[in-house]
Amino acid sequence: MDFFSRREFLDRSAILTAALAAGTRTVSASEEPQSVKKGGANDKLRVAVIGVRGRGMSHVNGFAAKNNCEVVTICDCDEAVIKPALAAVEKAQKTTPKFEQDIRKVMEDKSIDIVSIATPNHWHALAAVWAMRAGKHVYCEKPATHNVHEGRLMVQASRKYKMVCQVGTQSRSTTGMREAIQYIHDGKIGKVSLAYGTCYKPRKSIGKVDAPTEPPKSMDYDLWCGPAAKLPVKRKGLHYDWHWTWEYGNGDYGNQGVHEADKARWGLNLPGLPTSVLSVGGRFGYVDDGETPNTLLSLYDYGTAQMLFEVRGLDTKDYKGAKVGNIWFGDKGYVVCPSYSSGIAYDGDGKKVLEFKGGSDQQHFDNFVKAVRSGKSSDLNCDVEEGHLSAALCHLGNISYRLGQSVPLGDITFRARKPSLAEAFGRMKEHLADNKVDAKEAKCLLGRTLTIDPKTEKFVGGDVTKENAMLFREYRKGFDIVEAA
Repeated sequence: MDFFSRREFLDRSAILTAALAAGTRTVSASEEPQSVKKGGANDKLRVAVIGVRGRGMSHVNGFAAKNNCEVVTICDCDEAVIKPALAAVEKAQKTTPKFEQDIRKVMEDKSIDIVSIATPNHWHALAAVWAMRAGKHVYCEKPATHNVHEGRLMVQASRKYKMVCQVGTQSRSTTGMREAIQYIHDGKIGKVSLAYGTCYKPRKSIGKVDAPTEPPKSMDYDLWCGPAAKLPVKRKGLHYDWHWTWEYGNGDYGNQGVHEADKARWGLNLPGLPTSVLSVGGRFGYVDDGETPNTLLSLYDYGTAQMLFEVRGLDTKDYKGAKVGNIWFGDKGYVVCPSYSSGIAYDGDGKKVLEFKGGSDQQHFDNFVKAVRSGKSSDLNCDVEEGHLSAALCHLGNISYRLGQSVPLGDITFRARKPSLAEAFGRMKEHLADNKVDAKEAKCLLGRTLTIDPKTEKFVGGDVTKENAMLFREYRKGFDIVEAA
């Protein structure tokens, strides 16, 4: 499958090589010098929320009149979507925030202390780096990035400019999830050999269009595209269906799934990236304008443990009680987390031992503001380093898939050396059969097994020019991001 021209491969590789020249050593927040404080407990923090059509409304409500914060600016490149955000701020604060259509105006406003980012994925890293470069702390919606290397640049920017940057995987702050993870880390289910992430979330067809559609007149489409290529709009739902296009989104793995990938990695309690990845999947059940898989299975090897991740966009039953959640298997039991704030521990015989529950999204915003006031990234529950590593799992899995070969679904078998993958793939085929997908006729992409060097965060082994070109992208002129550590 030829995704890029040879010239684009070389261009991307040159960009990545130059950007990596400063090194990509994994640095924990606790190693960093204290960040620039933004006011004591009695000082009001001025917040700008960027992107308010969807998830951004949670950002507005997370800051407006909370923790002595004031939302002073609403920014969105589409003026038609801002009314609910303005109304929410006015109701909570009894003040009217300023509206800015151009994100660059927000960065120029020296009175803003915090930038909260809820744009499409392709803008996350650039907006965060720009904000930190401008001396503003950042709360960034998940996934932290649109590609792997952006995350390292975000980490470098946070450390270089001494800005606090939290990524919005809210389970890191909910009481129930923190207790469940601590239970695992305390060895209560023994040595954990396998972590599971499940994103079983039905997604309907997005339909097909015969020709490109015009962006709404209320939108600055050039600004919406930002660092990504300015492509014709070839989908009905401009504002949400970008999730299912590679140029702007990362499929459901980088949408809902990154929450579960983050928790799976957190429970394993292993540093850095895995040493290999292998994915298999496809887009089944309908033919539409979506490019990303609605069915995906990815296996990651950390040496001492493995992580499996599943995306299912067609109707499905749960797996051991988890639909959008997690399972960790230890040699003394297992833990199932069916939601972002709850979990159940079982012993080796499958008997329920303990339940964990409680918490809300607000706890994550509260934690972020606490860290802003202390000036310590180590106070964050999801520092940008953690957000980067979890988002990278999604990107690595997607890269393996995109570089795969199209083969009949029924022809695929996995050898005994990958028993966990073989078991999961068997269940995936059963799931597809339940949705009337014929394994004899349907084809899927059998991904490449890719070897990763966790220190450099690059692919290794033979000529991997093509593979490494997919770790970064060339930004459009005027949208720079490269930072030096």
